[in-house]
Amino acid sequence: MAKLLVTGATGQLGRGVLHHLLTTYGVAPTDIIAATRNPAALADLTAKGVEIRAADFDNPAALVQAFQGVDRVLIISTSELAVPGKRLQQQSAAVAAAATAGVTHIVYTSMPNPANSHVTFAPDHLGTEKAIQASGVRYTILRNSWYTDNYLLSLPHVLATGTWYTATGEGRTPNISRDDCARAAAAALTNPPAGNAILTLTGPQSLTIAEVAAHVSAVTGKAITVQQVPNAAFAAGLESAGLPPFLATALASADANVQAGNFDLLTGDYQTLTGLAPQTVRAFLEAHKAALLG
Repeated sequence: MAKLLVTGATGQLGRGVLHHLLTTYGVAPTDIIAATRNPAALADLTAKGVEIRAADFDNPAALVQAFQGVDRVLIISTSELAVPGKRLQQQSAAVAAAATAGVTHIVYTSMPNPANSHVTFAPDHLGTEKAIQASGVRYTILRNSWYTDNYLLSLPHVLATGTWYTATGEGRTPNISRDDCARAAAAALTNPPAGNAILTLTGPQSLTIAEVAAHVSAVTGKAITVQQVPNAAFAAGLESAGLPPFLATALASADANVQAGNFDLLTGDYQTLTGLAPQTVRAFLEAHKAALLG
């Protein structure tokens, strides 16, 4: 079996990928390497026989060492959004390290349509995709749509107040769960598509916020009023609620991208890769009803 390495292994997506490698696809623990800046946080995986390696995206030489002996690597996009350009620098270093170490296949988690996007961090994804394509290493790029899970960050407050403020207009998003994206990444690692591939992973429906709100109300029994606001006011509201300016701007840019229709792309790539249908928004909400209600 090929040696498979997952970066960002302590994150939610990384943990999900490792879970699916071990349980859904039955990969032997000895064929899996979990890479992280904090190896001590993965003691539970060590106990299962998974190899843990230190990997710091700010240390290119150490990344080359971490990728030694690896056949396929999943590069999960980093969370460095506060400093413009840092994320792209980190991810480009990881791509270069994989090529230097002799990795034969790179899987990367990107975003839909990064070349035509209002999202502030889209250039990081586009630049990383270009670095991968220029590396000479075979690749599978997974353009993950907006996680359904992201709604859980705001919906408890929305349900408590009864109002959902948004700058998405009538734009639609084909939300997909983080767990489905983790399963797809595990599938791409264990059985990569032939050649080079760019896949856009979406849910089965593309919905407006008003349609999502209707599902939330049906699941929780609580009424929601969707209030459209100008994008600048939406960003200001997020910042006044305590979000750092860079994050408020990023989230507002995502709403602008939805309104522009740039996320409205439905594909069957998830089903092609995994053989399964992606979870619907309604099913996700029902499964997370307790979290919605706080």
